Amino acid sequence: MKHGSSLHAPDREYLRRYSAQAATGGGAKAPSEKRESMAKTRRKKNKFHLMSIGLGLDMPFCLLILVLLTIGIIMMFSASYPLAYTEDGDSYYYLKRQLIFAVVGVALMIGLSYVNYHTFYKLAKVLIVVSYAVLIVVLLIPSKTGIQRWIGVGPFTIQASEITKFCMIVFLAYWGTKYYDKMKYIKYSLVPGIILFGSTAVLLIMEPHYSCIVIVFLLTLIMLYLGGMPGKYFVAIGIFVGVCFVIALSTGLLGYAMTRMDGWGQALIYTTEEMWQTTWQTRNSLYAIGSGGLWGLGLGQSRQKYLYLPEPQNDFVFAIVCEELGLIGAGFILLLFGLLIWRGITMSQRAGDTFGKLLGCGLTAQVGLQVVLNILVITDWLPNTGISLPFFSYGGSSLIMLLAQMGIVLSISRTARIEKV
Repeated sequence: MKHGSSLHAPDREYLRRYSAQAATGGGAKAPSEKRESMAKTRRKKNKFHLMSIGLGLDMPFCLLILVLLTIGIIMMFSASYPLAYTEDGDSYYYLKRQLIFAVVGVALMIGLSYVNYHTFYKLAKVLIVVSYAVLIVVLLIPSKTGIQRWIGVGPFTIQASEITKFCMIVFLAYWGTKYYDKMKYIKYSLVPGIILFGSTAVLLIMEPHYSCIVIVFLLTLIMLYLGGMPGKYFVAIGIFVGVCFVIALSTGLLGYAMTRMDGWGQALIYTTEEMWQTTWQTRNSLYAIGSGGLWGLGLGQSRQKYLYLPEPQNDFVFAIVCEELGLIGAGFILLLFGLLIWRGITMSQRAGDTFGKLLGCGLTAQVGLQVVLNILVITDWLPNTGISLPFFSYGGSSLIMLLAQMGIVLSISRTARIEKV
């Protein structure tokens, strides 16, 4: 695979060696039989070493994903069966669909773990076009509620923003790799970042989907910084965002967003009847979290899920987790998320080239961002917006895309630190 002169010397050397190894079915021959014998012994010794990187699938990362997915499905079912029975007459409605999504997602994850992640370097320009295309298509689909976020595919729907987040990470990883030595210049870092984010944000405002704008903005900053953009440019970014916010606020573009901010931080105050209704979901989320105490009420014993907390299977599923498993159980789950993020970033940093490092860190960072933002929302530290909890919240497009992205991270783990023999 050739990237031309756009890659700096270490990356070109890595890709040359990787291509040679792939073509010969292994590493290049050692200059002496003694070194070759030592290399074979070392490979044999580490064949089943689960913590090894560069010797196959990274099992700790894979196991963390499967554990979180399993716990997430169990808790989603526990949180959803009263609502499912009330609305659909089938307590297992959400569970059955989520299991289908999980099976498809895990299959994609395993399949993509065998795909050379450099393929996405070639597809980066195509993917960013796809990102714009789905955001435009979704605006052309009529909506009774005035919110246009989903594209119907048979009995299922695809949320366009899930595709956008992935495509932007891939493209920014490609851009940071191609212009790695030039990212210190404004025209190669700050200007492209503003154009990419700004154009995407405009389309997301038209849906509207402000929570995705926040995630995309933070991901853009992270990817540009990891790609080599100097920290001093963040001041310019802050000014740009501030100006855009003032313009959007004065022109009424943030009308929908401002309604979502009503009652923010006042869930337990509710001085008026209107405020009581406005903060209903967040208030019952806080009730659920507080009721769990240290050890929780027990699996399946939540009270708030019995039609007190709206949509408990989606963005507020972690409130039910806190109520049923308590601070100890919720803390354990957050620990698993922390280990997953740490492992993913550590593994990505050990990739053999810049593209692998940027892509792996970006995909892992998305998980971390959504976990943090979701927790801040259900605890009323942020306005009530639609930010799902990875592996836990109900939703086909989000779960399938997330597992597929984890498959790419696993692909990076397969090719990281190719043994030099």
